[in-house]
Amino acid sequence: MPAVLVFVVFLVAIALSLPIGFAMVAGSMAPILVTGSGGTITQLITNAFSGANSTPILAVPLFIFGGIIMAEGGISAKLFNFFAFFLGRFHGGVPCAVIVTCLFYGAISGSGPATAAAVGAMCVPFLVSLGYDRKWSAAMIVVAGSLGVIIPPSIPFVLYSLATGVSTGALFLGGILPGILIALCLMVYSVIYCIRKGEDRERITDAITELKKDGFGHLFLDSLPALLCPIIVLGGIYAGFVTPTEAACISVFYALFVALVIYRTIKIKDIIPIMCSAVRTYGGLAFVLAFAIAFGRVLALTGASSAITNFITSTFGSVWLALTFCTVLFLILGMVMDTGPAIIILAPLLLPAMESMGLDPVHFGVVLVCCLAIGLATPPFGLNLFVVGNLSGEQPMAIAKRAIPFIGAFLIALVLIVYVPWFSVAFLG
Repeated sequence: MPAVLVFVVFLVAIALSLPIGFAMVAGSMAPILVTGSGGTITQLITNAFSGANSTPILAVPLFIFGGIIMAEGGISAKLFNFFAFFLGRFHGGVPCAVIVTCLFYGAISGSGPATAAAVGAMCVPFLVSLGYDRKWSAAMIVVAGSLGVIIPPSIPFVLYSLATGVSTGALFLGGILPGILIALCLMVYSVIYCIRKGEDRERITDAITELKKDGFGHLFLDSLPALLCPIIVLGGIYAGFVTPTEAACISVFYALFVALVIYRTIKIKDIIPIMCSAVRTYGGLAFVLAFAIAFGRVLALTGASSAITNFITSTFGSVWLALTFCTVLFLILGMVMDTGPAIIILAPLLLPAMESMGLDPVHFGVVLVCCLAIGLATPPFGLNLFVVGNLSGEQPMAIAKRAIPFIGAFLIALVLIVYVPWFSVAFLG
């Protein structure tokens, strides 16, 4: 009864369009007030504060802050120029350069919307100037921007680690090959589209020639500070020199140095507004994070977690059937829930059942994040759709229609990621 009460109140609150954080508070308080189980109000408040007061959680606002600095500093343009230098002369090469830029920028920002915004602001006008369809160009960036939450350092992987206790470093390693695989599938579709529909090769050749006029050496030196950012951050983590939280702090100082000193694209006076933007972005998520941990403890005390584990293990005959069920569930929820709240609610509920059936927790985390990443590009609440829609001047639903083939390519990669665990655990030893 108490476990059922938690979910009923939580779902009713969601149906009434209450913010996700308030829905979790209501669900957590229901069994305490009605049945006297699930602890006390004092314990609930204490759990919320203890959940928010942890060193690992600092990685989230720091990665957000560093990503915004990089976006304001125009780093995406430096990355795109570098990749376009090599890929631009091939059929579909310029769109492929955009996708690789999204992949690499995701290794800086850790955020899907931030990746879509930073790359879209620069690349949509450029693609249109070369003759590519505006809606198609926007749709490509909407879906490719989702790579920002898969390729490390990924903010959703940090949230999954906080919710489950799985190593952040292992999750970062687990996201590398899936991110590359998804990018390759998107690139294959882009090349096929460009071959079928044709390109204005004269305009493209002129643009690439202009890019190459100063030579590769100049371009490489100009792009090097941007290219080094993920190498420094991830290299420090994997070499064991720093923790993910310390790496997030390094990313902030490195981003400031690059934008202020090397590229000089921001000024000292811009730091406070950038910091305010980071706080606004993180503020709502911080509230959800704090009460999600308290919500999870109430679920454990009321027996909800064990009930879900028993349901999954008794209903599905194999781990692959259970994982298929979870994948479909994640894809549906990704359309109506933001990535952060979905992870911190679903991960601690479902992971124990999947682990009891023999599934690797890193693989499960990668599947969860990849499924929710698709939700960033799908209506009705796909955040990337609205971000790129505003940048391109196109209606989100019009972009969503053109995004369907890209989502199809993403789903092909997802099937391989779900049923071939090697992609997630290849680097874990």
